[in-house]
Formats: sequence, structure tokens, C-alpha cells
Amino acid sequence: MTELIAKTAIDRRLAEIVTPAIEGLGYELVRIRLMSGKSATLQIMADRPEGGINVEDCAKISTAVSAVMDVEDPIEDNYTLEVSSPGIDRPLTRLKDFDVWNGYEARIETTEMIDGRKRFKGVLAGTEGDEVLITIEEGTIGLKFDWLADAKLILTDELIAEMLRARKEAGVIDEDMFDEIETETDSDPEEA
Repeated sequence: MTELIAKTAIDRRLAEIVTPAIEGLGYELVRIRLMSGKSATLQIMADRPEGGINVEDCAKISTAVSAVMDVEDPIEDNYTLEVSSPGIDRPLTRLKDFDVWNGYEARIETTEMIDGRKRFKGVLAGTEGDEVLITIEEGTIGLKFDWLADAKLILTDELIAEMLRARKEAGVIDEDMFDEIETETDSDPEEA
């Protein structure tokens, strides 16, 4: 398991506990974080292998994870469980994510300095072996997946359009639910 999914030792332990329950329902764990503060929050991001998760899916995962957590009881204090989709500007936590989102803009941060920098912003160019390829101003470079500290898509018009297209194809968006869009023609504003 990569540290992009579960960064800390407790996150990795929690991932070991909840992953079988999540995968048993047909989903994948994208990221898990135990956040401390006034009260602890266990944040879980999950997705379908082919992408696309809705509120009902999150509820199913929450129920399954709650049951496992009640039995295992790995968190001593009270906590809130939050289950969500990765969102449009999703974190990229698995090597396959870089192939799936090939051609989209992303921000990648490395654990160590590489050629004097730790942050890279550019267009994903897939993977090659265990390297993530990203096209930056200087050209396409490869970063070993193990070097990554953080990676996420950048919210762009193209990314939003792709998400809407995918949801429409999956039947999540029904165009009949919306009114027709009316556009104004170039006319004299005084006439209106």
C-alpha cells in the first residue's frame, strides 16, 4: 500500500482494517486520514474501480466500515466517520490513477528535492513502469511513484466537462430533469 492512500502509521493500520469491507462491496479505497482536532474525524475516500460513486454508495460503505470499526475498535477516542467520493479535483493515490487521468492537469509533490524542486505542475502523460510521467514547461519527465508525497488533479473546464460526460453516460445525469437552455441573440438591449 502506498503512503498516498494512508500517510501515517495509524492511517495504514486503519486502511488494513477497512479495505476488506470496502472491497467486499465492490469499491476501492482511494484515501484514508484520521484527522485530529477538537474531535477526531476519520475521512475515507472511496470509488468504484471504473469510477463514479454516489451518496447511496457512501452510505453503504459507511455502514460496512462502522461495523468493522466497532469490532476492531482501533481508535480509543470518539470520532466522526466521513465517507466521500474523491471529487472532481481528486487526489491521485494509485499508480493506475495516472494512466486513467492521462492528459489532464495535475499538481505533484515529491518527498525529496528533484532538480532543485519538490512541486511539479503540468499535464499527466501516463506511466512507464513505476514512474509517473508529467509534461512540465521543460518537457516530459518521469517521477518514481515511491517519490510522491502528494498528487491531485487541477480543476479545469476540461476536467469538469469529462466528469459531466462520464456521469451522463453512466445515467447519473438525466438531461430531461433540466429545462432547455435559452440563449440571447445579439439584439439591442433597449428592446428587451
